[in-house]
Amino acid sequence: MRKLFTALLLLAAAGAAAQDPIFSQFYAMPLQVNPGFAGSAIAPRIGAAYRNQWSGFNNAYRTYAVFYEQSLERLNSGIGFNLEGDNAGDGIYKTTRFSAVYAYRLKVTDHLALKLGVEAGAYQTNLNWEKLIFPDQIDPIGGIGNGSGEVPPDLATKTQLDISSGLLILSDKFYFGAALKHLNTPNDGILLVNDNLSRGLPLRYTFHGGTELVVKKGNKVRQPSFISPNFLFVSQGPYQQLNIGAYAGLGAIIAGAWYRHTFRNADAVILMAGFREGIFKIGLSYDVTVSGLSARSGGTYELTLGILFDQNEKLRKKKSRDLNDCIRMFQ
Repeated sequence: MRKLFTALLLLAAAGAAAQDPIFSQFYAMPLQVNPGFAGSAIAPRIGAAYRNQWSGFNNAYRTYAVFYEQSLERLNSGIGFNLEGDNAGDGIYKTTRFSAVYAYRLKVTDHLALKLGVEAGAYQTNLNWEKLIFPDQIDPIGGIGNGSGEVPPDLATKTQLDISSGLLILSDKFYFGAALKHLNTPNDGILLVNDNLSRGLPLRYTFHGGTELVVKKGNKVRQPSFISPNFLFVSQGPYQQLNIGAYAGLGAIIAGAWYRHTFRNADAVILMAGFREGIFKIGLSYDVTVSGLSARSGGTYELTLGILFDQNEKLRKKKSRDLNDCIRMFQ
């Protein structure tokens, strides 16, 4: 019955505007937020994330992502690669996105820089028709039969070019960014619905920003302690969400709390904790659902891992005068 319910949802929503998955720990996946983050860390870095949304619904939505990015200091540039995968309905509907990212850094003053980022890649959708169960397969007495009169699509997999751009403003006091995802609105439709008329994947507008308040300066032995109030606003098609809260680095301990609202209803309270040791950073978050789904959703779990290759003396000396080090929440 769960698969039947998922099939009906997919068929009903096939002509509707799609929505990108957004990580609660968005700062751990910076290239997903804004292409301008390419090369914005003090050293090369790698990150990975896993999200299990609404765990009470038996693998309803699972999302994976990995990225790599580094600065090309002599060229005032940064490059990166981003891979995302989203699995809906226990493998019934999947999306995969791979992209390359480039950002150019323009120094305005010693305390202010502007970064312009572009992103291009492939966006792929896949429908596993064999996993779907339709009403004509269900017998009130015998249960689920083998055959269905529904006609499968000619192509169950579709791949399209996907282009995005972003702007990032960095200072030693604050950061602010804006990004446009899916500039070419790639057509991700598979099922022949509404005469196959599709507006394509809707543009995703992202605005984000924050500041950093230093509580205690770090040294060669101890990580700095700071609090970073921040926000993230995302709009895509008819969907909007606003995350507002704060991230804290307390020596080796990291923690955070956010409130997410969808403008139609309150959605979730996000709680995060983790630690940083050497080049490694690990974060675990839990979304406490506060909407009408709270009784059955089971909440949402996320696990992130980051590796920042900054453990050499040359980089340590450079950190104190580099604007990239002013957004430690994203590192």
